[in-house]
Amino acid sequence: MSSSSSDSSFSHVDERGAVRMVDVSAKVATDRLARASALVQMQPATLVAIREQRLPKGAVLETARIAGILAAKKTAELIPLCHPLAITGVQIDFAFVSDDTLRIEATVRVHGPTGVEMEALTAVSIAALTVYDMCKSVDRSLTISSIRLEEKAGGRSGHYLRAEPAPPGGQE
Repeated sequence: MSSSSSDSSFSHVDERGAVRMVDVSAKVATDRLARASALVQMQPATLVAIREQRLPKGAVLETARIAGILAAKKTAELIPLCHPLAITGVQIDFAFVSDDTLRIEATVRVHGPTGVEMEALTAVSIAALTVYDMCKSVDRSLTISSIRLEEKAGGRSGHYLRAEPAPPGGQE
């Protein structure tokens, strides 16, 4: 085993180099928030069909909203070293940012010893994948991009707010 793999400065690696879940039992529980976003680009006609609820599979945005909420709650089952959290709130919002781009934003809240960044990122990812699934029969060109943390608050590391706005139309 190389010396870098057993470097105790890695929070998820113990002194022997074994992967571990960080022990947060000594951390103070605080109110925490994370906000993440994703973009879904598609043909303009597909976005119109979503807006007007004319797609064969039904209400795309409401189905994606439910999927995002469920995903936030199941993050610890999907990401191996995430702590299961008693999430206190999840909000999924949608915005039509151009004639071919849908922006999805998830805000997740918890009162606990660790943050909810992964829950917010998982929520927007699964909501975006749900949009893809609901629309793929009419538009196979859908592209999911720019999945990113927008804001985090609470905890020892303080407040983070992304300085630059989301790229228009999914371009980075």
